[in-house]
Amino acid sequence: MNTVKRFSKQRFTVLNELSKLDTHPTADEIYEIVKKVIPNISLGTVYRNLNSLCEEGSVIKFSSDGKEHFDAKIKPHIHLCCEKCGKILDVYNDINICNNELLNNEDFKINNIIISGICRNCC
Repeated sequence: MNTVKRFSKQRFTVLNELSKLDTHPTADEIYEIVKKVIPNISLGTVYRNLNSLCEEGSVIKFSSDGKEHFDAKIKPHIHLCCEKCGKILDVYNDINICNNELLNNEDFKINNIIISGICRNCC
């Protein structure tokens, strides 16, 4: 028997609003955005939907500055995270790592790379 996951209005809105962002918000920040669209949504509902979206591969979750951040851009890329101001930048083709042995390892599939350091503004 095939099980079809229900794609509720809440889940659609969480994914839709996250997809509009170039930032990498926390669940609390996503909640504040989604609450403007669905005023009666609870923080718990946002957390549950984010976790479900992560499990199904529609959203990436990663830790930086002691917080969980979310990203709807699921194409493999690097997150550069500033240790001072918390800014997070996406890097796609600026660094040629596609032919790197690490990424072509058949025993390990890399979805996300996080590099921490200090951004230009904080140096």
